[in-house]
Amino acid sequence: MAFKVPNEFRVREGQFASDHLTHGNHGLFVIPIGQLQSKRILRFTVISSDGEGWEHVSVSIIGEKRTPTWEEMCAIKNLFWDEEDAVIQFHPPKSEYVNCHPYVLHLWKPIGMEIPRPPTDLVGVL
Repeated sequence: MAFKVPNEFRVREGQFASDHLTHGNHGLFVIPIGQLQSKRILRFTVISSDGEGWEHVSVSIIGEKRTPTWEEMCAIKNLFWDEEDAVIQFHPPKSEYVNCHPYVLHLWKPIGMEIPRPPTDLVGVL
């Protein structure tokens, strides 16, 4: 399926401003996502790109000193890809770590290639 960006959340003013006509899928987005248990709205900073054979988003939470939860990452994933698209988070060798921010997680999808996945029965019982 196609990589998509939620342009309604795109930052259009300031230092990191972009527009879809000039910048395509590259840009900074501020995305509100509600927490069901507390009824609180969190604002996520998401940077997207699609170059060198990869679609990518980096995700952090404005004003929070924690990484996004699984559910929060799923919500962001489903804004940028379809529900049935597989995307991945990498755990590279320590010698290749790049850590520009302690509370950012990244989602990646190779362009034009299916990500191999283990059989679901190896992951858990359905």
